[in-house]
Amino acid sequence: MTPRKTLLTALPLILASFFAISPAFANGIIGNWKRPDGSAVRIWQCGPANKLICAQSGETRMFNGLANVEQEKNIWAGDMKHPDMPGFMTLNGTVRFTGDKVKVQGCIVGNSMCQSETWKK
Repeated sequence: MTPRKTLLTALPLILASFFAISPAFANGIIGNWKRPDGSAVRIWQCGPANKLICAQSGETRMFNGLANVEQEKNIWAGDMKHPDMPGFMTLNGTVRFTGDKVKVQGCIVGNSMCQSETWKK
């Protein structure tokens, strides 16, 4: 088989794996959530191949492109903002999705000071 035919044969498989849906996207992390204080948060896919998620509460973009670091455990990590803190502060964020809950944790000062909350659908 020539290299061109091999590529054409493999192309559908390559594209299917690129656009594959991770379990968390299939199970519904995307959508509207409620913080403990009652405010609404919207989570949506904002990157290629379902690897990144974004969230916004009111005018605050809470996270913009968290990477799915442990796909089988539905854990994302990256920079995060807190809607009740000054905009210049950036937290080390972690998001864990389990069923109908999202646990969001933000840390500062080398992960020595952390705060977390659980969001519900």
